[in-house]
Amino acid sequence: MTSPATGVAAVIPAKDEADRVAATVRAVRALPGVDLVLVVDDGSSDATAEVAREAGAEVVRHARNRGKAAAMTTGAGWVARHEAVEGRVGGSDGRRPLLFVDADLEDSAANLGVLVTPVLEGAVDMTIATLPPQKTPGGGRGFVVRLARGGIEELTGFVAAQPLSGMRCLTRAAFDAASPLARGWGVEVGLTVDVLLAGLQVREVPCELHHRVTGTDLRSQLHRAAQYRDVGLALARRRARRRLR
Repeated sequence: MTSPATGVAAVIPAKDEADRVAATVRAVRALPGVDLVLVVDDGSSDATAEVAREAGAEVVRHARNRGKAAAMTTGAGWVARHEAVEGRVGGSDGRRPLLFVDADLEDSAANLGVLVTPVLEGAVDMTIATLPPQKTPGGGRGFVVRLARGGIEELTGFVAAQPLSGMRCLTRAAFDAASPLARGWGVEVGLTVDVLLAGLQVREVPCELHHRVTGTDLRSQLHRAAQYRDVGLALARRRARRRLR
């Protein structure tokens, strides 16, 4: 674990979230310890970038959709360049920890402070939010969750309550340990496995967050299929890497 840091950079990957991103940005900007909020617009076809900027976020935009992992990587790189320009000292290695936030949390993002505090205090290297039952039930059958949970436990011994949770706060050393990030929707599983295998400390933290859940229509089912594929690939690559050691 690293020494206590003095501030956190929040990175919000977003695609077509013009209706929700402003409330999310405002809530995150008000979090104690967060001194930089960046929205990475991942090829939106709506006014996500403009709305986020008006809400007070810094904004960087992908010209086309490149996926969540790419947006997270872009965000971390932007923060690093920003720190170099301002000459700011963050944690023990001079870099702010990163808080990754889903863009559709809206006002509930105000509850993310419980993820920030343990990392800022140097108690753990990565916190992961566990969410309560959502206001609207989803339409999945848990196949992706079971694949992710089983794979993480197999590789690390860690039993994750919510292995696909995207809300995480982590030191830059932890982010570096997981870079390059697993592609697409495998990014969360890859982060958890890589950070744990680097010998760093991970803690799941209950967090009162609410977001848009995936339904049962064809688009939702295709999304779940892509999740299953990406999680499976992330796990397979880490199994292969372990065999080579």
